[in-house]
Amino acid sequence: MLSYRSYVPATILLVGCAFVWNARSQASMKLAAPLNGILPEVPGYERSDVTIKPEERRVAGMSDYVLRVFRKDSTSGFTTFVSYYDRQTQGKTIHSPRNCLPGAGWEVLSAGTADVAVDGHTYTLNRYLLKNKGESAIVYYWYQGRGRVVANEYVVKWNLLRDAALAGHTEEALVRVVVPVISLPSADSAAGSSSAAKAIDTAAALGLQISAQLTREVAQALPKA
Repeated sequence: MLSYRSYVPATILLVGCAFVWNARSQASMKLAAPLNGILPEVPGYERSDVTIKPEERRVAGMSDYVLRVFRKDSTSGFTTFVSYYDRQTQGKTIHSPRNCLPGAGWEVLSAGTADVAVDGHTYTLNRYLLKNKGESAIVYYWYQGRGRVVANEYVVKWNLLRDAALAGHTEEALVRVVVPVISLPSADSAAGSSSAAKAIDTAAALGLQISAQLTREVAQALPKA
């Protein structure tokens, strides 16, 4: 059995990084381009922007955001959300959708990752299938900033502490795509229904297509690493 002493160096390192992150003043990094220029239109869809209430924005701690609904034939085709933090400090960091979505009433039917190819690079994104009162949706989300596109929350936290200590800036964006699918009464029926499976696959493909576009355009709006 490993002695607790074997964990001491890693613990000291993490505590030291946390101390530096809390104590050191982080530089606020301005966007290279406005967020409202990200995915301004998608052929075949009508776009509408959604305003987040000031109190909700204050609680979230974001510096800027763009939340959009894209509709086709009066139905919601998908939504996109980009929230930007010009600096992250104790109490003002990105909230993970892994915690927020279930808290908003969404039941997780499946959770995993998906790869997306963008300009010769392959990035891994989080992929969730969710259900809420008869409504279902495919959700993709990831963290983008300081030259990285990351899905894993633990890696995100480690990068945050390290960059705070070594680079002195922690700007980052949370990017999310939500694509509604047909109603799925249960996880079992979803697996057994070919029509439901096809609807999920169609939503997932659209979500990946939009995610690829967002990844590219968010990179252009973020400060250069």
